[in-house]
Amino acid sequence: MHTSLPDFDMPNEEQVHLAAESFRLLSDPTRIKILWALLQGESNVACLAELADAAPTAVSQHLAKLRLAGLVKGRREGTFVYYSAADEHVRRLLTQGLYHADHIDSGIDRHDLDHAPGLATTEQPAAR
Repeated sequence: MHTSLPDFDMPNEEQVHLAAESFRLLSDPTRIKILWALLQGESNVACLAELADAAPTAVSQHLAKLRLAGLVKGRREGTFVYYSAADEHVRRLLTQGLYHADHIDSGIDRHDLDHAPGLATTEQPAAR
């Protein structure tokens, strides 16, 4: 079926893996708060901890993972490190995710979500 579509294209395995890793890292609410704050401008761990309502040590751990994934970057100034979102792609990714969440929140009855296959809001996360 897909072979009959002239412009059909699939991403390569590396692209799929990297995208999945980015989405996995964005599946944490604290990381979303941190990234959203960084999209507003550069910040340090203490400020991000306050904005995300999280412990500075937890924020540092989140930032390390986000940095390794290329979603944030750090700039050292003396003994302080100031973080920022890596690039415009991060802004678009997070903005679209939040826009989609807002669309779902305002456009779909929660009862419908609870009874839709694979979309139940009361499901427990899969064990890792």
